[in-house]
Amino acid sequence: MLPENITLVVGRNECWSGRAATEPFEAGWAREAVIFVRALKEPKGEQPMARIEISPDGMRWVAEGAEAPMPSRKDGMTVLRVKHFGNWLRVAADYSPGAECTVLVTVHLKA
Repeated sequence: MLPENITLVVGRNECWSGRAATEPFEAGWAREAVIFVRALKEPKGEQPMARIEISPDGMRWVAEGAEAPMPSRKDGMTVLRVKHFGNWLRVAADYSPGAECTVLVTVHLKA
């Protein structure tokens, strides 16, 4: 039997600044998630750490612990990997004033 997998685009051509996050996505059926964050334009200012957040209901969020630096150049990419995450996932980052990044965020889930 082949494993089930799916790829989701959860952020496309979004300009992240301030408190930024992807739309939440349900992934309770998956055993693992690999998330790619790509800078579509040259980022401005100091780039923060991206983090995985988990939620029991898709509304209240807590940091899961996985973090990686946001891309610091155009076409740069960051990767986050998680397992044991419950049902709801999202990617978030907190930008300093004046900093921003236009992103493409994809989630790859495997059962």
